[in-house]
Amino acid sequence: MTTRSIRGAAALTRAAAAGGAAAASASQHHRLLRAAVRDLRAGTSSPWLSEVLSGRRWPSIPSASNGATGARLVSSAAAAAAATSPAREEGSQGARFLPGDVVLYQYEACPFCNKVKAFLDYYKIPYKVVEVNPISKKEIKWSDYKKVPILMVDGNPMNDSSAIIDQLFGKIHPDDLAENEEERKWRGWVDNHLVHVLSPNIYRTPSEALESFDYITTHGNFSFMERLIAKYSGAAAMYMVSKKLKKRHNITDERAALYEAAETWVDALKGRPFCGGAEPNLADLAVFGVLRPIRHLQSGKDMVEHTRIGEWYDRMQHAVGNSTRAMTQL
Repeated sequence: MTTRSIRGAAALTRAAAAGGAAAASASQHHRLLRAAVRDLRAGTSSPWLSEVLSGRRWPSIPSASNGATGARLVSSAAAAAAATSPAREEGSQGARFLPGDVVLYQYEACPFCNKVKAFLDYYKIPYKVVEVNPISKKEIKWSDYKKVPILMVDGNPMNDSSAIIDQLFGKIHPDDLAENEEERKWRGWVDNHLVHVLSPNIYRTPSEALESFDYITTHGNFSFMERLIAKYSGAAAMYMVSKKLKKRHNITDERAALYEAAETWVDALKGRPFCGGAEPNLADLAVFGVLRPIRHLQSGKDMVEHTRIGEWYDRMQHAVGNSTRAMTQL
């Protein structure tokens, strides 16, 4: 995001800040967003936008603070659970995997980060979270790998969502490393197709872009003013970017593409409760992980209403259970 657009958004949000964001009318929200869009169009594209458009970065929130600190989340209850509760055991040969310290460096809305979180939640592995500033990335300056997710397991870094999941699965099931062709195919489909359908949908209209960034900023580490600036500047930027992503991935109708992807997945189940049969496999967890952040956005509501994916999603939600993410912020 350019300095100009950040300053413009800051000026535009003073009135909302004075009256409270909750009191702002729909017309005020859209006026702020339109002004932010105009400011972005008048300025020069930022390196952040260039990385998004080139495919080198998932379109996550551009922080409004040059020195915003990533939120490290810890919980004494989760730490105790790590010592007393083994990872989920599968079958008679279920392996125990008891890491002492698991830390996920992430962007809250990143689908690849959410894939890893779905795996950790399903296998009941407690973990802490560090929210990475997508501009400075100072929280991961210690790493040569400059993308997220990065998972630290007892001090050992793991990179790339699919590789992280493969390594963790190998530790949990050391005698069951063979991935069947079907599972491998659909995991690849998630990374190479499904994730590219999401951005054009969640940022499809100005109101949906605002809804999405309201979720992102609410779950991020922002002061009240930073949240307002990021919400309107980020929504304006991603509304514009989503149109370019739509063209890049040959998407004509955003919702039709989302519905088609959902129906394709349901067809892949072939009448089974899960792709893995009676229990979820890694493909189930991958699809569930990338869809979970959008489930209660308008795009996710429309997807469940207009496709058959809802019953599978509900089964997955029950199978995965509550998150094992530590939620007490220091």
